[in-house]
Amino acid sequence: MGILYIVPTPVGNMEDMTYRAVRILKEADLVLAEDTRTSGILLKHYGIQNRLQSHHKFNEHGTSAAVVERLLAGETVALISDAGTPGISDPGFYLVREAVRAGIEVQTLPGATAFVPALVSSGLPCDRFCFEGFLPQKKGRQSRIEALADEPRTIIFYESPYRLLKLLQQLAAVIGNERRASVCREISKLHEESCRGTLEELIAHFTETAPKGEIVVVVEGKQ
Repeated sequence: MGILYIVPTPVGNMEDMTYRAVRILKEADLVLAEDTRTSGILLKHYGIQNRLQSHHKFNEHGTSAAVVERLLAGETVALISDAGTPGISDPGFYLVREAVRAGIEVQTLPGATAFVPALVSSGLPCDRFCFEGFLPQKKGRQSRIEALADEPRTIIFYESPYRLLKLLQQLAAVIGNERRASVCREISKLHEESCRGTLEELIAHFTETAPKGEIVVVVEGKQ
């Protein structure tokens, strides 16, 4: 029986790839990628010559059964996403679940994920936190925010630059303008930046300066 490897890939800086991750991607019988074009650039950078197969949120239910069959037959499969750790706001959960149900060994390599550096560098408590990922764009968004009004742990969101201001305004309306937060963008890239302050201060800042890039929002829990 084979092994399913979940392999984190850099969220920005190519140097964040681990030696073990490179070895696994070289040795695997099959590499599953969220976007084969994006992952092809990564593999070329590290001199990895291996076959890529598309595995994303639109086809994972259809392809997972065949992948499990290959694992049961003894093949080694590595799963990567466009950036970060598969399964964390990325495809991966469904395949892992099916592999576990089939009794297949699943090994997840430690490595890059966006929210950990954003949390640690925020200056907010990081001993206890809750990860919300991307909120629904429309239906259920407001109710999810309201459910967090009394959350005492530090709260982490992923957000698009186009909806960042809306998120900060919605949070301020529910939990108050004075709650402290940090907006971290372009993690590990050339223009990485963390903006810290109250929600009111951050709203004022991003009203004047349009945000760009991939964004993680870290919000103080209720005291």
